[in-house]
This record gives sequence, structure tokens and C-alpha cells, in this order.
Amino acid sequence: MQVDLDGDGAGVAGLPRFQQAVFQARRLRQFAIGLGVLAATGLVLAFFVGVFAPQSLWLAVLTNQSAGLLVLLAGLQSAWWVTQWRAQAMNPSVPVVVTDQVATADGWYERLLDRINQQWLRMLLQIGAPTLWLGGWALLTLFSIDQAWNLTLPSAALGFSANVGAALSLLLAFGLLVLERQLAQENLAQWPEAGSLAQLARVAIICLVLSALCLLFASETSVWPVRLAVLIGLLPGLVALEMLLRAVLSLFSPRRERLEPAMLARSFVADMLRWPPQPLLALQHELHNRFGIDLRQIWAFTYMRRAFLPVLAVVSLVGWSLTGIHEIPLQGRGIYERFGKPVEVFGPGLHAGLPWPLGRVLNVENGVVHELATSVGEAAPPIIAEPAEGPAPAIANRLWDASHVNDKSQVIASSRADKQSFQIVNMDVRFVYRIGLSDQAALAATYNSADVPTLIRSTASRILVHDFASRTLDGLLGEDRVGLAEEIGRAVQADLQKPHSGVEILATVVEAIHPPAGAANAYHGVQAAQIGVQALIARERGAAAEATHQAQLQASIARDQATANAREINSIARAADLKFSAEQKAYASAGQAFVLEQYFSQLSKGLATAKLLVLDHRIGGSSNAPTIDLRTFTLPADPAPPSQSAQPGAAH
Repeated sequence: MQVDLDGDGAGVAGLPRFQQAVFQARRLRQFAIGLGVLAATGLVLAFFVGVFAPQSLWLAVLTNQSAGLLVLLAGLQSAWWVTQWRAQAMNPSVPVVVTDQVATADGWYERLLDRINQQWLRMLLQIGAPTLWLGGWALLTLFSIDQAWNLTLPSAALGFSANVGAALSLLLAFGLLVLERQLAQENLAQWPEAGSLAQLARVAIICLVLSALCLLFASETSVWPVRLAVLIGLLPGLVALEMLLRAVLSLFSPRRERLEPAMLARSFVADMLRWPPQPLLALQHELHNRFGIDLRQIWAFTYMRRAFLPVLAVVSLVGWSLTGIHEIPLQGRGIYERFGKPVEVFGPGLHAGLPWPLGRVLNVENGVVHELATSVGEAAPPIIAEPAEGPAPAIANRLWDASHVNDKSQVIASSRADKQSFQIVNMDVRFVYRIGLSDQAALAATYNSADVPTLIRSTASRILVHDFASRTLDGLLGEDRVGLAEEIGRAVQADLQKPHSGVEILATVVEAIHPPAGAANAYHGVQAAQIGVQALIARERGAAAEATHQAQLQASIARDQATANAREINSIARAADLKFSAEQKAYASAGQAFVLEQYFSQLSKGLATAKLLVLDHRIGGSSNAPTIDLRTFTLPADPAPPSQSAQPGAAH
């Protein structure tokens, strides 16, 4: 019960909590200073660990231990404010009125600053120092926990330092346990805040003990110590969040200077840390102390408490019975087991059976088609939907010089001239399968195969190794690829039927078969060399054919020309022979006249194109012959026609 100095001021000296106030304040101050130094040391060490080794377990351990100490420190300071008020109530000091002569500011800026400072000071006084300190400690705790919250920390062995840290944590936890026992045994009449402080001390003790366990069991193979070390921060974080909420709500509570204050740093979460836990009892006490509501006086709650166990039993029985009702989806089937033995295969719909664990239903697919690759990469990139109008995605790249996720290397046969060897190719073979539609197939797939995809992949790998060992690269890239998928599908289906796996292979798709990405450029070079050789051979063959045909053309032209010349000579010879024969016949018949006529004919032909000079013996008289001066002689421009030159008495 809180004391009001205005009404009960004379009787406070007889109350034990007021009598022990000075001693309690001294103890709280000593504890707060010691825990403050430890918490500050832990935060400083955590800061340096976060700078130099942010992925270390020490960061989470030191931060969460410091957070537990900060929560206890906030409780100690909140209790110290209450004991200080009681100590001042026991020894009230006479207020001294000091009159300060405040100089009036000359400028408007100085007056504005004075007014703002007075408003801030008035507001802080209205809030109160206990509320501000409690909110500050709570925010510091939450901030430190947030900086160390990382559930992806890798596991690692800490060595000898982990043993030293665990020993110091257990030693500090033992000291806090002694303090908690002392506070828990305090009389509430002498120290009402001791119970709340003992609860906050349990928070720090739990953080220290769990941190020590994490340090002791930390190793490279254990992951749970790392995760637990991070999750420890949830406990002081919840307590700090509750303290922050209480500090905010205290702003709306009326405050009187003469009324005994209550401890703000109380925690409902910390009150749950008891055995056996009694959350309903704690809630009942809180409602009764806070709002004056006594749940024990309400008959409805009394009836609910009496009828709780029977109603819970009936609801549990009905719920257990409903576990025998099973709903099978449209794309599924269910194998009903009664006492662990398969009895029936349920189709889609609702089915009734014995409740769990007497009867249960194992879900089986019903006609669902799957696609399985023979090889899946460890770091398969996520499939992202690409726009229809945009560029092709990277998964659509089927070039030989690009590595694909589902490619698997195989050894195949190879032959070079008379030598036998082997080659390596990358292939992407996919199988489209489903669980058989019959009930026997569903039972076989459920009970005979632990992992259907792994079974198909291992069977397909064995079949591919056996099948590809007898094939060559040229055959795979050519005519053998047409029937390759069908042969592989039949072989895999036959092997899957031997152990009664219940799997049905619907299709086998050969996505790609090509040399490894590293040998793609070399293979391209070989192909380019082969193409170049073939082109060179074709070019030389064309040049040889062109030379042959050109020689044949020249020979044909020479032969035709010789044939024409021979025919022409023969014709001329025959014509000369005929002419000679005709002339013989003419001479025989005409005699000397024919000869003279031939002479004149030949002379006419010769004179037809000649330049002539006609001389007459009658020129110059009868006694003097004509004289020709050859120095001045020039040929006439137009020789006389032959008809005019043939005159009687002319000399030629």
C-alpha cells in the first residue's frame, strides 16, 4: 500500500521499509555500480569483436550477457529511486529558496533560447528522471541485441578461450544467484521491491548459464550452440520491451510528489521464470493490484474453472476421433494403413477410418507428371520469368561453349584411323515420369522406393554409361540421336520394373549432346579445319576441271581449223586441176589463138591496177626518136585507160 505524506506523514517512521531505506539505497547503489562496470566491459569487448570478427560466436555471447546485466541494472536503478524517496521522507530537508537575478536578455534571439530551454526543462521535470532512465536502459538493451542478431553465424571451435569464458560466466552467475536468493528471502514489509529485483536477477542468471553452455559445446560440427547463443537475446529483449512500454505508459499516470512512488522496472515476463509457472495467478494478482478486479468473486470464472477439465476432455476426445476423417485432394491418392498394415488405396474425396495412431493415410500422387534431369548442379540459379518481348534468358543458351546446370559428362568410344580411344561429351537428358495409375503402382512407389527421383537418376546414369560406351561422337551428333531417346527410355523403364518401383516413364527428352565447354573451341577448330580442307579440295578440283575443259576446247578449235584448212586446200587443188584440164582441152581445140587470148587476159589483169606512160613514135618528127628526161619525169596523175592507149603505132 502506498503512503501519502500529506495524510500519513507522521507514521512513516514506524514502517520497516522506511527505516531500512538508507541501507537499501546504499546496497542498490553498490550493486548498480558493479553491474554497470561489467555490462560496459562486455559491450566494449563485443564492439571490438564486431569490428575484427563479425562472424564470431563471442559477439552474440558478450552482447546477450551484457543485455541481461543491463536489464538487472535498470531494475536496480528503478528500485534506488524508490528507496531515495523513502529516505528523504524519513529525513525531510528544509527547502532553501534561492533568488536568482536573471538578467533580461537584450535581443529577441536570446529571449527565444531562454524560453525554449525553460520549456524543455519543464517538460523533463514533468516526465521524471526514473522514466527517462528506464526508457534509456531499455533502448540501449534493444539496440545491443539488434546489432548481434544473426542466425546465420557459422559454427567454429573457440579453443581454450571458450573454457575461460564459460568459467567466468558461471562464476558471475553464481554471484548473481547468491544475490537472487538474498533478495527472494527479504521480507516484503521491509523491502517490497526485492521480489521484482530477484525476478530480474533470474533473467541475467539464465543468460549467463546458457551462454556458458554454448561456449563449452561450441565446435565446428555443432550448429545448435551458435543458434542458441543468438536466441538467448530474446529473453532480455522481451523484458526490455516491456520496460519500455511501462515507461511510455507511466507518462499518462498522475504523479504526486507527496505520494510514495512505485517501482517502474517490473516485468511480467521475468515473473514467469519460476517453478512451477503460474501465469494465470500472476495475471490475477496484477489485475487485482492494478485495477482492483478480483477474478475469484466472479461466478462465471469459477464455473469455467470447474468445467474446464471435463470440457477439455470431451473436446480432446472429439478432436482425436476426427483424426480418422481424411480428405484426399483431386490430384492425389491415399494409402490407408490400419495398425501399420496397408489395407486400401483411397481415391479423391472424404474417407473415414480409425483415428491416429490406430489408422493413418499416406499421401500418393495421382497422375502428377514430373520432369527429372539426370544431373542437377549444386548452385542452380533461380528461374526468373522473362518478358516475351525481351532478350532470351540465360537458361535458353544452348551454345557448346557455355556450361549448363543439368549437363552430365559421359565417356564414349572414339576411333582414329586404326587406333581405338575414347572421348568425353556433355549431355542433358531429361525424363518425364509419373507414379502409375494402378493401386499396385501406388503401393509399390510408397513402400518399395524411399526416394523416387534418386532411384530414377541412379538407374538412368547406369543405363547411360552402358549405352554411351558403344557410341561415337559423330554418331551421337548425327543419325544415332534420332533413336537414342527411345532406346534409353525403354532401357530405364525395364530396369525400374525389376524392383517394382511403380514408376512410369512417359517420355525421354535429349535436350543437348555436345563436347565439354572447355573443348568446344578446340572442336570448333577441328570442324573449321575439316571444312577448310574440304573447301580447298573442292577448289583444286574445280581448277583442274577448268584446265581440262580449256585444253579440250583449244584442241577442238585446232582440230576444226586444221580440218577447214585441209578442205580448203583440197578444194583449191581440185579447182586448179579442173582449170588445167579445161585449158588443155581449149588449147587442143584452139591452138595458138588460145595462148594469145590467155596472154591478153593476163595482161589485162596486170594492167588493170598499173600506172602507165604511153609513148607514140610520131612525136618529134620522123628522124628523131622521143627523148625522155628521167630527172624531171613524174608519173601522170591519171593514167590513160587501156582502151585509149592501144592505138596503132604506139610503143609501150
